[in-house]
Amino acid sequence: MNRRLDIGKGRVDLSHGAGGRAMMQLIEELFLGAFDNALLNREHDAAMFDLPPGRVVMSTDSFVVSPIFFPGGDIGELAVCGTVNDLAMGGGVPKYLTAGFILEEGFPLADLQRIVASMAAAAREAGVAIVSGDTKVVEKGHGDGIYINTAGVGVVPEGVEIAGDRARPGDVVLLSGPIGDHGVAIMSRRENLTFGSAIESDCQPLGDLVAAMLTEVPGIRVLRDPTRGGLGSTMNEIAQQSGVGIELTEAAIPVRREVKSVCELLGLDPLYVANEGKLIAICPPQDADRLLSAMRAHPRGRASAVIGRVLQDDRSFVRMVTGLGGTRMVDWMAGEQLPRIC
Repeated sequence: MNRRLDIGKGRVDLSHGAGGRAMMQLIEELFLGAFDNALLNREHDAAMFDLPPGRVVMSTDSFVVSPIFFPGGDIGELAVCGTVNDLAMGGGVPKYLTAGFILEEGFPLADLQRIVASMAAAAREAGVAIVSGDTKVVEKGHGDGIYINTAGVGVVPEGVEIAGDRARPGDVVLLSGPIGDHGVAIMSRRENLTFGSAIESDCQPLGDLVAAMLTEVPGIRVLRDPTRGGLGSTMNEIAQQSGVGIELTEAAIPVRREVKSVCELLGLDPLYVANEGKLIAICPPQDADRLLSAMRAHPRGRASAVIGRVLQDDRSFVRMVTGLGGTRMVDWMAGEQLPRIC
């Protein structure tokens, strides 16, 4: 009779990725129980499913964050939220995910169980099922504990048309809440920094917030989550894709006092610090008030604000009206402020 996995003291070894009995035991005792659903439990190499009417939206992302556990989340929650949010930014309703794990020999099974449980909880919260997966094990010294790849499939409802090239002069730019929380939380744990109050990652799924926004304003032109590169780089990306300029108002951009203080201490600009649970929305001016109200009525958007407007500008410049009344350019992020934030 096979012994069960020793989750408390056990560690990943090469046999867990070799395709034999040990690998099946890892899958059955650790993954299937956590991700339990009818499609996954059939244990086919591929999941087969029907989708509701609409256009299919698909995305994939890989997660290599260091450290893997951080204030407000971990690599497992991040992997689920990152992919479902990418689907939602296209106006899609997330439905299914796949999960691929690259594990380093010697990785503690207790940590893996904790990460898998976190992924399962995030998937339930986001309303998606993890229906297929893969596990590979690399030799000790050839990885960094754990990497996760997720791919997601969703459906864009009829009549929804959202893309980065649809911003038009006169449109209004909205933000769903304070920026910089995730990047600063990662930095504080990585560098073992302590501050007067805890700063936690904003990692969260945004699909239900997007659904509420689209119910009120189906004509939203652009949605984007400002992850790597932060708000500043994301606004430049939208401006370039749409061939427009964007003017931001510094005083209108929400930043937590604690995050602002840490950024000043470390010489960082909150505009370029990563987020994992915020979104940017651009809509026609006549829809802005209704959209802002819908965002603020949702638990994930209570601190939403209008932060700027779209301008006619063939150079696609992004500029900022400062708190002193002057204007400065907001360029793409140069280099890498915070490595390994997702």
